[in-house]
Amino acid sequence: MKVLIDECLPRKVKAEANAEFVRTVPEVGWASIQNGARCV
Repeated sequence: MKVLIDECLPRKVKAEANAEFVRTVPEVGWASIQNGARCV
């Protein structure tokens, strides 16, 4: 399972997630992107 943790959640949630692939929004470079914005 892949999990993407929203930037409004605490980072410690990542350690508690039971998944093989866990990333946070800032780790993938999507911090502060508004709804509807295109991510390329």
